[in-house]
Amino acid sequence: MRVLSIALLVSFSSLPGLAQQFSPAENLGPNIPTPQGIVERMLDMAHVKPGEMVYDLGSGDGRVLITAVRKFGARAVGIEIDPDLCEKARRKVQSLGLADRISVIHGSALRTDLSPADVVTMYFLTLSNEKLRPNLEKMRPGTRVVSFQFPIRGWKALEAQIVQVSNVDRTIYVYEIGRTH
Repeated sequence: MRVLSIALLVSFSSLPGLAQQFSPAENLGPNIPTPQGIVERMLDMAHVKPGEMVYDLGSGDGRVLITAVRKFGARAVGIEIDPDLCEKARRKVQSLGLADRISVIHGSALRTDLSPADVVTMYFLTLSNEKLRPNLEKMRPGTRVVSFQFPIRGWKALEAQIVQVSNVDRTIYVYEIGRTH
């Protein structure tokens, strides 16, 4: 019996990410980095203020988080389902000396408590935004949600701005909880 329990322990300890299992439906889209100019425009449009908490869903390499902290004086949390991207972003944050103001969490945006957020940024397909909508609607009134390229169906944007990316028109949508319907 003791040999069996040791064998099981060794087997389970060799499985990466055993504690963080996600269903394929929780992966809300491919990793397509948001161009830096768009990142800055999204945060400008959200009117991020010093000390506010910015959550970036699908935070990838951490560029939104780093910009929110460096340019706007915010604090930031990234939620990233890909463990390799999560680790890459953590290393970058650490190397820039921003670990006291930025957290990168390996997790699913669908399972994340967004209540501490003042601003939420995201770049997902419309269908993924629909999956996220119930979680977003739990946030406190006044929280701003900024979506690049894809709207949140059923919500009324406070602002929608067309921007050029590689000579193609794209849209940034800004919503505010409590003023979306």
